[in-house]
Amino acid sequence: MTAQRADAAARRALILDAADHVFGQHGVTAPLDLVVERAQVGRATLYRNFPDRTALIQALLQRTVDRIRRQVEQLGDRDDALFEVFEGMAQRIIDSPALADYWRAVDSDVPSMRAARETVRDLLEEPIARAKAAGLCRADLEKTDISLISGMLGAALRGKTRDERAQLAGRALQLLRGGLQGATSEAR
Repeated sequence: MTAQRADAAARRALILDAADHVFGQHGVTAPLDLVVERAQVGRATLYRNFPDRTALIQALLQRTVDRIRRQVEQLGDRDDALFEVFEGMAQRIIDSPALADYWRAVDSDVPSMRAARETVRDLLEEPIARAKAAGLCRADLEKTDISLISGMLGAALRGKTRDERAQLAGRALQLLRGGLQGATSEAR
């Protein structure tokens, strides 16, 4: 990578970090000038990287998908990888409360949104299979259940402070683990 490309990638990452912080503090409708100010870049740099708010939010979503991908890769063939990924998702909700807003802010029919959701489901297909094979989760868990599970973890966003979100996320994980380890439901 050339020095120019490395600088551009660094500025892009800086903008994404700034947007994550600003949106976490003020919501996804915060003025983009706050992102520019936090990233210490010019407006032209912001718009050269992200032509509009939707493009910025989609990049934040893609970064989330990439983090999940890296976590799945790092966990390798562990039988409990699925639950570790859920804990990672909960931690991101605690640390970045605007994360759930990113998923809601862009129309779910937008191709990039459908692709992001499907990618996460596909990434978790093998961990689900390993957890089932090891008897760590119910046999009827499907990759399509991941959106529902994400929503359950997202309930932790009701906490007004980081500590409240951590407490709610911990309880959600506890209930989720218990429910996923329970007997297969007859009425599915």
